[in-house]
Amino acid sequence: MSDSPRKVALDALVRVEEGAYSNLDLPVRLRRSKLDARDRAWVTDAVYTTLRQQRRLDALVALHSTRPLDELDPPVRAALRLGAYQLVDGVAPHAAVGETVSATPPSARRYVNAVLRALSRSGPPFPEPDDAGTRLSYPDWIVTELVEQFGRDDAEAALAAMNDPPSVTLRVQTGRVSADALSAELHQAGGRIEPGRLVADALRVTGLGDLAKVRAVRDGRATPQDEASQAVAALVDAHAGERVLDVASAPGGKTTAIATRVGADGMVVAADLHDGRLGRVREAAGRLQLRTVHAVVADGTRPPWRPAAFDRVLLDAPCSGLGVLRRRAEARWRTAPDRVAGLAGLQVRLMAASAQAVRVGGRLVYSVCTLTGAETLGVDSWAGAHLPDFVALAPPAAPWRAHGRGAVLLPHDAGTDGMFVLVLERVR
Repeated sequence: MSDSPRKVALDALVRVEEGAYSNLDLPVRLRRSKLDARDRAWVTDAVYTTLRQQRRLDALVALHSTRPLDELDPPVRAALRLGAYQLVDGVAPHAAVGETVSATPPSARRYVNAVLRALSRSGPPFPEPDDAGTRLSYPDWIVTELVEQFGRDDAEAALAAMNDPPSVTLRVQTGRVSADALSAELHQAGGRIEPGRLVADALRVTGLGDLAKVRAVRDGRATPQDEASQAVAALVDAHAGERVLDVASAPGGKTTAIATRVGADGMVVAADLHDGRLGRVREAAGRLQLRTVHAVVADGTRPPWRPAAFDRVLLDAPCSGLGVLRRRAEARWRTAPDRVAGLAGLQVRLMAASAQAVRVGGRLVYSVCTLTGAETLGVDSWAGAHLPDFVALAPPAAPWRAHGRGAVLLPHDAGTDGMFVLVLERVR
């Protein structure tokens, strides 16, 4: 039983409720299990979808539970959610209920069985909630924030898109392999390949399984990176031989993309507040054979570099992450609205310090993988009032949408993470 798919999924859900991160805990758990590839794929989908749909599933379970869910033990709560997910997903009741009950702690099996059996008799179709927060399974404050920023139709479309599993996109290491050659290689290995929608040479891939085991990724000819992130790195517009600063660089996707552009005669300073996080940047640069990346522990609000030292500066700032909720399944339940103001304040301080590092004629790119007004329009407004030496360059074209002086990419616009970008040029 220890290696049954539902037991592995149930244990993972309990660990996440205790504070673990699903994207870190689940892969380790799966590698330690004896599940075959098909069962591993099922567990992955079950865990991430249950976490994303938690509020909707709780509402369904509450219709049949005689006890409030917050009074139940975590394994019981997780079993009810996992069983409800399967029923909504169309799994036959005898499997959804019976096998989930078998994975539940013995003392709770009778209760879990009764609740799930009652739920199975109520659909399909299962009751549909009236409010968007429950129906789409987000905290109300996130729904309200996105509706205020983009209107109800686009807000709900963005939230719905972030309930889908994220697409997998590879960035081709140009100079070592062409997109056409890599596409042919991946196709031969069983992958299904589509060209990117935002960035030339980006490849959207399915059917390859664990990317860490893909030869082109292992040997550094390609690296996984969401296409919105690739697009931001391209907007830095680094050229061969330039000096570029990446202020908050970990985990290194944008750093290595920029380093590919500056070539052997350029330099990319990859800064981060925590040396542990810089380890991921160093690993990525090593795997991709990029020797011009220099990792530096530094506080971006109190930078150690001299003023006007860089041709390009990227500030991909710490943020609330509302644009990447499809990728961080439990983050919607952990991100509190009162954090946004504090993050916006940090972003402004980082922006002020980062601007000083740009030479005259150079470029400052601000980006965040979130969609709140304070962290996008608010920071843009501050920069317009407090950075008189900078002018905003034209925002990128569709599917990006003009947003203040910058641009926003909603998750349903191109099937990517949600992203905001503002590109500034220093004119004096």
